[in-house]
Amino acid sequence: MEVNAVVKIALVGNPNTGKTSLFNQLTGLKQKVGNYPGITVDKKVGKCKISEALIAEIIDLPGTYSINPTTLDESIVLDTLLNKSNESYPDLVIVVAEVENLKRNLLLFSQIKDLELPTLLVINMADQMARKGISFDLEKLKEELNSEIILVSARKNSGIDELKNEIRNFKKWNTKPMASISSKIDEEYFKVVKNTFPEFSLYKSWLLITQQNNCNFLSPEFQQKLSVLNADKEKIKKYQHKETIFRYQIINDILHKTYVINRNEATEFRFKLDKILTHKIFGYLIFASVLLLIFQSIFEWASIPMDLIDGFFANFSEYAKANLPEGIFTNLIAEGIIPGIGGIVIFIPQIAILFLFISVLEETGYMSRVVFLMDKIMRKFGMSGKSVIPLISGTACAIPAIMASRNIGSWKERLITILVIPFTTCSARLPVYAILIALIIPNKRILGIFNLQGLTLMGLYLLGFTAAILSAILLHNVLKIENKSLFVIEMPNYKLPSLKNVFYEVVEKTKAFIVGAGKIILALSIVLWFLASNGGESFKTANDTVKQDIGNQNLTKVELQKKTASFKLEHSYIGVMGKMIEPVIKPLGYDWKIGIALISSFAAREVFVGALATIYSVESEGEDVGTIKERMGAEVNSITGQKRFNLPTGMSLLMFYAFAMQCIGTLAIVKRETKSWKWPILQLVGMGILAYISALITFNFFS
Repeated sequence: MEVNAVVKIALVGNPNTGKTSLFNQLTGLKQKVGNYPGITVDKKVGKCKISEALIAEIIDLPGTYSINPTTLDESIVLDTLLNKSNESYPDLVIVVAEVENLKRNLLLFSQIKDLELPTLLVINMADQMARKGISFDLEKLKEELNSEIILVSARKNSGIDELKNEIRNFKKWNTKPMASISSKIDEEYFKVVKNTFPEFSLYKSWLLITQQNNCNFLSPEFQQKLSVLNADKEKIKKYQHKETIFRYQIINDILHKTYVINRNEATEFRFKLDKILTHKIFGYLIFASVLLLIFQSIFEWASIPMDLIDGFFANFSEYAKANLPEGIFTNLIAEGIIPGIGGIVIFIPQIAILFLFISVLEETGYMSRVVFLMDKIMRKFGMSGKSVIPLISGTACAIPAIMASRNIGSWKERLITILVIPFTTCSARLPVYAILIALIIPNKRILGIFNLQGLTLMGLYLLGFTAAILSAILLHNVLKIENKSLFVIEMPNYKLPSLKNVFYEVVEKTKAFIVGAGKIILALSIVLWFLASNGGESFKTANDTVKQDIGNQNLTKVELQKKTASFKLEHSYIGVMGKMIEPVIKPLGYDWKIGIALISSFAAREVFVGALATIYSVESEGEDVGTIKERMGAEVNSITGQKRFNLPTGMSLLMFYAFAMQCIGTLAIVKRETKSWKWPILQLVGMGILAYISALITFNFFS
């Protein structure tokens, strides 16, 4: 084998088999996340050093129960394994099975094995065999499956070296099919198939026939050949049913010879715990308590690091001003770039804590119990229990949450879920909520336990979820779409969260948020700084105008600089734009500066804080810049003389951001998923009207 040869490995398995844990063990932080070509579904690819001469490029494919896809995510597995022109087409396949559910896992393994690709079976969670009363004859199982088998515990990093050693020998693996489907279904029909496509394995030809609609990579001529062989749709469905039965007969026979499982106290404990966590009363109370813990922690744990970060960027901006030569470039860095980036970096602790809790809930298996618990309730609102995962995922970001709705079988339930997901409070809203709550809500405790700021944050999350539910009820009654759905969910075993998995998940998602938001904020910070630092004739003559206006008043140099900076900002390009929209937003308690931040944040909500940080930095030219929180807290309403960010204005802004659709990326993904501009336009207009009315009512209520 050549030195530094690269081998492509497809990692395949059912959901909840520990496939991602194994991927993390093999690749560590040598991972990158991108999109499958032409599809907005994340794919993870990682590098792993197998030996001095061999590097593995591992692709973590979406979890699936069968190679026959029922969702878009599952169709990716089919395309990867059948399409040789696909950049991810593997040299070998590793199928990950879970030791306690081997029967179900082996269905997928048998299908992939029959493609005659080099295939290895990895049985995960081997460390739990003794505790669960599981034993099997490994050598006999290898013989029956015509495959090498490696026992691993991805969570405990055992068996990984044996796996790497086995990968080195992949060219020697037995590629003989596991099941001869032709003799058990229709031998004559499969003879025709074999003669029509002699270049393929029989099972690959069969998959191309049955999954023709999912095989867009085939040429028109090839598609025509397939159309002849699958013309009788009823016969094809009957043969597929026969195939599944036949495969399970083979699997049952093999496991009967090789595999023994005795249910023990661990299973009984899981059953007892399930009765509590999915109880019709206690289940909801426990879930509410978990949510309360999350939101309390977001404020309690994050306050100190946030203050340190805020202070660092304020000092950094001052340092840049003091040590770089005077000029436009220095002003851009000190007043535009540094405050803009600081406006998003400050929220890393809170966002990381949110992702930490979500990751732990998924790792322990509790999230599946929440889905089961919520199913009966969600159905009353036109959704299903499967809608809960996208809605909860929406607390991180609406875009992957909308893509997660692909697992919902009913188009009506899926459409309703897509349309209401943006109401859930995503991590982009968190920076806005956090800074406003810190400004207008006292940092005190209720009953000596609960932080009032944390309770306010939880209230906003519940408000978003309530808005999603009420919108779903409305859409369920308005949309005249036939609805057929079946709710099936697997309850995975409870397990302690893997610290490595949680760490990678938090780092990856926080990095994605910061990088994604950072690009937008950096670009907008530069644009806003330019618009705020330049203007027409009034801007250019600001010094003379201010001196004339103040007359003989005895102002200090600092006071004169402040008045001049404020005058310049008001007559800059951005000031003129802000003044134009001020009459529309004034009834909400906003001035033109807040209006500019609102418009800027239509690109992404989190830009709001960064935009204000940039605007206030430009205005404070010649003064100590101060932290973002200090600058916003010191802003004064020139008419009333009160703080700009007082309770009425702050609550109005919170209501506006709770309901407004301010995310171009979300609108784009809704259009892509629904294949129509009608639905994203409906979201943009409907949520915008609701946000404006809610903010108006709130401002007047608290005034």
